[in-house]
Amino acid sequence: QVQLVESGGGLVHAGGSLRLSCAASGGMVNRNDMGWYRQAPAPGVQRELVAAITSGGSTNYTDSVKGRFTISRDNAKNTVYLQMNSLKPGDTAVYYCYVDLPSLGGFFWGQGTQVTISS
Repeated sequence: QVQLVESGGGLVHAGGSLRLSCAASGGMVNRNDMGWYRQAPAPGVQRELVAAITSGGSTNYTDSVKGRFTISRDNAKNTVYLQMNSLKPGDTAVYYCYVDLPSLGGFFWGQGTQVTISS
């Protein structure tokens, strides 16, 4: 059973930076797409795809984070990262990493890590 464990969240001031990590265990995921979603603390707000990275290293970002966030992966460490710079209060959310495992039925999720940006 693949498990994902996120780390690196916290509280920073606007303009600051954080680096999130997501380590996979229980299986190798270097051939699978991975990424990050976030869930903002507001009623009715849906979970939003923030960034994704394919097994080959191609990346995709939601418009609001382009130029500020960078997703990367270290396949030897079975880990995906999200470098977040120039953070804004609107980035406040619980961030969840995922790995897409079609052979096992779809997405596997981490437990989430809280990111809070103060103005």
